[in-house]
Amino acid sequence: MQPWRETQTYSIVARDPVNGELGVAVQSHYFAVGPVAPWAEAGVGAVAAQAYDGAEFGPRALEILRSGLSAGATLVGMLEDDAFRDLRQVAIVDAAGNVAVHTGQRCIVAAGHAVGEGFSVQANVMVDESVWEGMRRGYEEAAGPLAHRLMAALEGGQRAGGDIRGQQSAALLVVSGVRAERPWLGRLIDLRADDHPRPLDELRRLLRLHHAHDLLHRAKASLMHRQPEDALAALSAAIDVAPDQGEIRFYRAVALLELGREKEARDEFRPIFAEGPQWARLLPRLVDRGLVVRGESAIPRMTHMTSPEELT
Repeated sequence: MQPWRETQTYSIVARDPVNGELGVAVQSHYFAVGPVAPWAEAGVGAVAAQAYDGAEFGPRALEILRSGLSAGATLVGMLEDDAFRDLRQVAIVDAAGNVAVHTGQRCIVAAGHAVGEGFSVQANVMVDESVWEGMRRGYEEAAGPLAHRLMAALEGGQRAGGDIRGQQSAALLVVSGVRAERPWLGRLIDLRADDHPRPLDELRRLLRLHHAHDLLHRAKASLMHRQPEDALAALSAAIDVAPDQGEIRFYRAVALLELGREKEARDEFRPIFAEGPQWARLLPRLVDRGLVVRGESAIPRMTHMTSPEELT
């Protein structure tokens, strides 16, 4: 017997008209909505499949989109012989920005959707009909990267009242607008808050950390390519976003060491080493990895600071 999987929720699918990124974001009073409702593939499309069995409908929609059909043709074909179409709520945006959406007649009220240029917002089991209008307004009035506008849509829906049952989980998925030879390489952001009293707040926090750690990854690449100035700039920007992340502060000190700014590096390493001796043990290991080259000779002077008297 097929399991009954109700995923009442509200969501948005959208395509960025500037860079072609595709995204989907959801929030629900449902444990771990992320693996069930949001689906996206780089250069193919984004799908929100909810109300009934999204884990079946989402992958099928992407498979059809991948063959070249538009969002509209994909949805029409899938619903044509679907015995559960009256229970489903589905929205699709394809790589060209075409949008299609369906709200089944038996979706739990308040249920409905609103479509704009290159996006669709949809909701079921909401407090009232104002929720999807709040989502539409939140998305259209937001600025910045697609991920932030998707978040603004969810937050707009929550301000309007959101899910009548309350909050529990949320997810955000953004992929490239260009097809990747290996699809996972086109996955730009994939964040989930599976069980949280304020999942949108948690998703915002995770999005901030995603940005900071993306800068960290770029900085490591710059160090590998002997570009410590670029690494330092990226790490300084990352610290501005997430000043509490010890690894980012550690690598900023590494960049200073590579630039020959030994005193500044020492001052930054000291509190990091005081927080945990593992960072001092890690530093010399970066030589073999190629992350420390110019500053290798200074490493013993840095790691010497792990003694209690040096750390105070």
